[in-house]
Amino acid sequence: MNIAIIGSGYVGLVTGACFAELGVNVICVDKDEEKIANLQKGLIPIYEPGLEELVKKNVEASRLGFTTDLGQAVQDALVIFIAVGTPPRGDGFADLSHVEAVAETIAEYMNGYKVIVTKSTVPVGTGQRIRKIIGSKLKEHFDFDIVSNPEFLREGSAIEDFLHPNRVVIGTSGQQGAAIMKDLYRPLYLIETPMLITDIETAEMVKYASNAFLATKISFINEIANLCESVGANVQDVAKGMGLDRRIGSKFLHPGPGYGGSCFPKDVSALAQIGKNNGYTFGIIEAVMEVNKNQKGRMVEKIQSELGGLKGKRLAMLGLAFKPNTDDMRDAPSLVVIEALQALGAEIVACDPAAISEARKVLKDVTFKDDPYATIEGADAMILMTEWNPYRNLDLERIKSALKSPIIIDLRNVYEPKRMKEMGFQYTSVGRPLK
Repeated sequence: MNIAIIGSGYVGLVTGACFAELGVNVICVDKDEEKIANLQKGLIPIYEPGLEELVKKNVEASRLGFTTDLGQAVQDALVIFIAVGTPPRGDGFADLSHVEAVAETIAEYMNGYKVIVTKSTVPVGTGQRIRKIIGSKLKEHFDFDIVSNPEFLREGSAIEDFLHPNRVVIGTSGQQGAAIMKDLYRPLYLIETPMLITDIETAEMVKYASNAFLATKISFINEIANLCESVGANVQDVAKGMGLDRRIGSKFLHPGPGYGGSCFPKDVSALAQIGKNNGYTFGIIEAVMEVNKNQKGRMVEKIQSELGGLKGKRLAMLGLAFKPNTDDMRDAPSLVVIEALQALGAEIVACDPAAISEARKVLKDVTFKDDPYATIEGADAMILMTEWNPYRNLDLERIKSALKSPIIIDLRNVYEPKRMKEMGFQYTSVGRPLK
């Protein structure tokens, strides 16, 4: 089977490489000529563990290729995945201009029956919108099926998530399209992956509902952490006690500076906007967004409180990406926190194992270092912003010697409060008493 992936960003590239790994012939398409030229040379534009090796392996096996020729890719493929960006508009709704442009181009070059699949996260109703665009732009009649096949890839573990998913969701009204999609995912049957075959609108909603619920868990545990600080309880033990109930589960019950990244902020906002467009106020989602916004402010207050003012203070920040194992700086909590700290007069020195290149594009007046100890040297305090594994086992005595004052603000609850106190650190974390 030949498939085309339109859009060679994070979702498109991972999807293409993984389908190639499953034995499918894949062509990844992008209008960015420089990106395609680099991919043809084996240069991967994003940081994702294992992706470079997977791309190289399947290019060498002639199962994976890259092109800017969208028309030829459409004509050669039976299944066409739309994986272009759907960034938020000013009103919070998803911008579908790229999706619509791709739909028009598909119609222009169609030469037979095709299965057209939305992999991008799109609002409910987009599948039918694509159907109308293609139907109205076709130069001659060809049958086609529209499918919604949302992605559930976690940055940092995307390959594992694709090849060993919790579920595959396929939304379509066409029996032929459903059969082809099931055939495409047939290798996952061998590992008994659950398959949900439903209608397009339901599949589109599954993605938004899933991300919104996970964001809700994050905001909820952050609220619990804030209350724990007032009453002297330990949020980590609270979260463990909650998570042992299988109805709740332990995932995403980790307090910190709030959620970020390319999915949660825009998807939660888009779901709220979908509600408004349909005359419904999504109260929980509105609260989730407000809590997430306020949480970043609380982190700034926590830092300011520990230092007794920030004017002229040099702060060492370890981690910039919104989560470990990615270079993604989109809506990273560090952006808001750093800007607020700078506004209060602080100087920021920062490091990150993967995100410095991306951080340089969006952060001003920040000194970047490659080594955490060089970052900490001479600083008034250390702030742990992203819980990369290398930061979990730092030499604490060396850190204590490098800092002007032994102050650590741990926004990810990586270190043990009791040990930090015994070592002589002025230590604070999120939702945990210093016992």
